[in-house]
Amino acid sequence: MKALCNREGLLNAFAMVTGVAPTRSPKPILQNVKFVVDGEDGSTLLATDLEVGIRHRVLGVQVEEPGAVILPTLKVGSILRTSTDDELSIETVDDQILIRGRHSEFKLPSDNPEHFPEVPDFAAVSYHVVSATDLRRLIRRTSFATDPESTRYALGGCLIEFTPESLTMVGTDGRRLARMIAPADIENPDAAPSPTGSPVVPVKALKILERNINDDDPPVHIAIQSDKNVLVRTENAVIYSRLVEGRFPRYQDVFPTHVENKVSVEVGPLRMAVEQASIVTSEESRGVDFNFSEGVLRLASQAADVGSSHVDLPIGYEGKPVEITFDPRYLTDALKTLDDASTVHIELIDSKNAAVFKTDDRYTYVVMPLTRER
Repeated sequence: MKALCNREGLLNAFAMVTGVAPTRSPKPILQNVKFVVDGEDGSTLLATDLEVGIRHRVLGVQVEEPGAVILPTLKVGSILRTSTDDELSIETVDDQILIRGRHSEFKLPSDNPEHFPEVPDFAAVSYHVVSATDLRRLIRRTSFATDPESTRYALGGCLIEFTPESLTMVGTDGRRLARMIAPADIENPDAAPSPTGSPVVPVKALKILERNINDDDPPVHIAIQSDKNVLVRTENAVIYSRLVEGRFPRYQDVFPTHVENKVSVEVGPLRMAVEQASIVTSEESRGVDFNFSEGVLRLASQAADVGSSHVDLPIGYEGKPVEITFDPRYLTDALKTLDDASTVHIELIDSKNAAVFKTDDRYTYVVMPLTRER
């Protein structure tokens, strides 16, 4: 193969796929990426760890001889980042890669590209369509609440539920739960097989997907295949992933059946108050007490050898006093994904039951309280 590549275009694609390639693997070829150049179908970078795979389109490639080459991730990445050339020539000579710039030349060993595992392309006939903005928001607001270390349930990813009009994404680690619903359409619904399970997409795949989409991108296509794999097509990439094995808990049971007290709070001031109150917490004393009373929310924390604090936040609360203890990290994780100028609606029962945080754009976050020894 031989091609003249726009360095910036290749570098951008390289940055998107190298997060998939493992740094260590029983199959050393997986630590590299495959570069396929084709004058008719375009040029593509491929990477996989056999669980997650990506095909990313490379812009600005002039193909002189079609073919494929295995590129060592670290060395080629360094060449692309440090080069000052606008274009680089890449060609294979026997079992070596020759990379040339105006004032530089590199010869690197290369593996046989035929030994690189296949990375599926997007060939689904029926699939769901969701806006790039909504999908990024779905991932950002739910993936942080997962538990990749869980062995009892499939908590190492986010559950995806489809309807003809919407897409729901849910993440939980057993102590908190994040759910968001966004509009979505289905293309060719009659051609879609009926799902038999609950697809859970691993966090690694979701993070890679989030990196590969921007808010102003065209809509994204999502297809579940045989309840075992998911394929996602973005503007410049196709991302493949195996689904997390195991059973996702029945998350609907987490939502309280009745709510006794409600209050609406602006996100920015609430987040700042939580961050302030958590300054004097420690690993041994992580909890912050939230005392809701008429007109004010008082946050208090105390830790031996660290100190104590209290922060008052004026709120429009008119219900009965409620004191509840949270791990502040669980609140800041969620609040950081929201617009500071937006409003969060808090639903409370008492110190022993879960609190529910809702936004006007169909986001729900449930947090279990901590038990404070008195």
